[in-house]
Amino acid sequence: MTSVADEVAAIFAAKGESAYYGEDVSQLEHALQAAQCALRDHATEALVVAALVHDIGHLVEGAPEDIADQGVDARHEEVGQAWLAARFCKEVYEPAHLHVAAKRYLCATDAEYLGKLSAASVQSLALQGGPMSAEEQAAFRANPHFAEAVRLRRYDEQAKVKGLATPPVAHFMAAVARCLKPLNA
Repeated sequence: MTSVADEVAAIFAAKGESAYYGEDVSQLEHALQAAQCALRDHATEALVVAALVHDIGHLVEGAPEDIADQGVDARHEEVGQAWLAARFCKEVYEPAHLHVAAKRYLCATDAEYLGKLSAASVQSLALQGGPMSAEEQAAFRANPHFAEAVRLRRYDEQAKVKGLATPPVAHFMAAVARCLKPLNA
């Protein structure tokens, strides 16, 4: 029987070297850099794991790298949420699920954030619904995972540095194992 930590490591080993949708880093580099950002920020263990796996939907859905160029939003956050919710505690899967909503929120509320988005992130923003309306912002702020989702989104944007040294996937596997969904849930 394969553990969830083994499953996560296997997904990154099999598909992590794929390009990260128009960025200068691979999916694996992006995931490790996001998790490293969370570590540096003294985030909870669950948020570190969420940062590591926030884009797992890209890896399990298998959408082509140029999907945004085709004018399609693959809704990787929904695919990822379904995969993560079956395996992890809510403190992992909810911030990961909400990282796209957090981008839309930050773009509506922080002009500086919007100005720092990569070209690929701007392109996907348009497909994901653009900056949130005032009503969407209020609803998002009421979500109990709002703050963690915003923190995760900021890690996401920082995690696109070509050649940045990070710990390997194995460094995070004990934390992954500790953040699993309770057996009776």
